[in-house]
Amino acid sequence: MVTNPERRTALVDAAIDVLATHGARGLTFRAVDTEAGVPTGTASNYFANRDDLLRHAAERIHVRVAVDAGEGTESDPAALLTQFMRLLLHRIADDRTGWLALLELRLEATRRPELRATLTTALRENLEANVRGRREGELPGDDLTTVLLYYAMTGLILEHLTLPGVLADRDLDALVGDFVRRSLPET
Repeated sequence: MVTNPERRTALVDAAIDVLATHGARGLTFRAVDTEAGVPTGTASNYFANRDDLLRHAAERIHVRVAVDAGEGTESDPAALLTQFMRLLLHRIADDRTGWLALLELRLEATRRPELRATLTTALRENLEANVRGRREGELPGDDLTTVLLYYAMTGLILEHLTLPGVLADRDLDALVGDFVRRSLPET
């Protein structure tokens, strides 16, 4: 296998674009090469097989939209938590392709046990990282708060990116603020 990290990342990003545009069935090495603008056969030099490419795509999507703790500017802990949730919403909305690719990967995982295991691990690690981040950042709430917000955001993002007309009359930033306020235990 060739080990040019920048080229590998570009190929994985191209695979994410192909997944979002053409679905899992459209993901071929040739389609990835075309999307990446590289010679035919390049992707097959970087990935052992299609499953390997799917695994790398699943891992990369969360890296593309991750919110770093250093991005928070609010001093009030509840306001900081709300800010992080809003940053996440906007980061994912700006990378619509990545989220749609993740949806394709989720559907493909129902048919491919190896991908299901990879995706389960990636999403479990993401949820656990969110729980750890809330604890380490001394943000309000408890572990259940994090889980509730994680799944509230997942549903909001799914709706916003696939059927935006459903929430067309809602202020999504205000809705995220409501998620946080209503998820926090009363003090």
